[in-house]
Amino acid sequence: MNQQRIRILKNATETKNGPIVYWMSRDQRAQDNWALLYAQKLAIERQQQLLVVFCLVPKFLEATIRQYGFMLRGLAETFTILINKNIPCYLLQGQPHEILPQWLVHSHASLLVTDFDPLAIKKYWKDKLLPTIHIPCHEVDAHNIVPCWIASPKLEYAAYTLRPKINKLLPLFLEEIPQIIKHPISGVMAPPFPNFALLFSSLQINHDIKEINWLVPGSQAASLQLTSFIDNKLPYYDTQSNDPTKDKQSHLSPYLHFGQLSPQRVALSILRKKKITPATESFLEELIIRRELADNFCFYNPHYDDVSGFHPWAQKTLAEHFDDVREYCYPLLDFEQAHTHDELWNAAQRQMISTGKMHGYVRMYWAKKILEWSENPHQAMKIALYLNDKYQLDGRDPNGYAGVAWSIGGVHDRAWGERKVFGKIRYMNDKGMKRKFDVNAYIASFNERLQLTLNI
Repeated sequence: MNQQRIRILKNATETKNGPIVYWMSRDQRAQDNWALLYAQKLAIERQQQLLVVFCLVPKFLEATIRQYGFMLRGLAETFTILINKNIPCYLLQGQPHEILPQWLVHSHASLLVTDFDPLAIKKYWKDKLLPTIHIPCHEVDAHNIVPCWIASPKLEYAAYTLRPKINKLLPLFLEEIPQIIKHPISGVMAPPFPNFALLFSSLQINHDIKEINWLVPGSQAASLQLTSFIDNKLPYYDTQSNDPTKDKQSHLSPYLHFGQLSPQRVALSILRKKKITPATESFLEELIIRRELADNFCFYNPHYDDVSGFHPWAQKTLAEHFDDVREYCYPLLDFEQAHTHDELWNAAQRQMISTGKMHGYVRMYWAKKILEWSENPHQAMKIALYLNDKYQLDGRDPNGYAGVAWSIGGVHDRAWGERKVFGKIRYMNDKGMKRKFDVNAYIASFNERLQLTLNI
């Protein structure tokens, strides 16, 4: 394991004996998990027990039972695997910075390992936690192939500025990942297995947005999905992935978002089974460069979810067109219920509400139209992120924040020809979409009007 994956968030003046604790958060898997592997390495070196703890917050941004259900069902599988490896697992309910300090004392923990996450709420938890604990805390980037702070020490302007940096470092970090072993040291008795069914009733979330049934959660299902994609869809990725009627996308994003699948394992599996072709290059560009660019954006830009996080040129051009008259202007409820004049946009919204996923190419059009039909860019950002985070399985994610910021604010893009409302932000219209794919077939796939109780 490359030691540059590790950052020391807190040192301690005294060394004490006791279990090594892995606070699992972003990377919710037993396999291919650098943070877990590092924690086990420390535990074996120190002849200590290894404990895993997960903090279940009662609500998280706009997540509903759809996202919580996918997460908890995957987490149950992960806990089962770890317990069979002689690694006790604890599920605590509450805010991490409020419940972990006392639990760490009670567990006699000697060192805390956690995984990296660039989102503001995760930084907030760690910032509040660190002053209240008296043991070292180490952070491991188990999500990016090249650790975020190593790939670049600053906010990158676009993919073309980050790409050469990552490509230069890939040989150092794109290594085979060892597997977790049965932990050789025992200690405290393992706690009872969490009753995941009862946990659902404790959540203070929207239960009206139902769970999906077309994708099975968990690391085992993720592995099967990856194999199926590589064998059946990857060869066509460069030519057909942007056509939502072809179903050539990987459907791996929910697994990557919840940490049920390692991006590094995805890359290694592709490179092991496939030659470098335009199709593999296209997918690996998205998996590595674009995904890690999104982490860079959220890590170094504290305003990743509002207009003040856009490039100066984009803020300027949007301000100049702030008062432009909109041909259409919809409130949030009309957007949410897919009640616009544009059947392509309505179909995209229905796809997201009914399946928990929107085709990536269509999502760009969807977000840009929210800019065009909202009172102003600030309102557009709020609406787009609210809908994305509420309905998408992979919402509340750096990819989502970067994608919306690209669509509405030209982040990671360049200035284009000036036009009404958009200014110099890249424009998309239905005519351009019709040249790319069979729009009528896509609309027909999601043609039924929504029959949902929507809590605004």
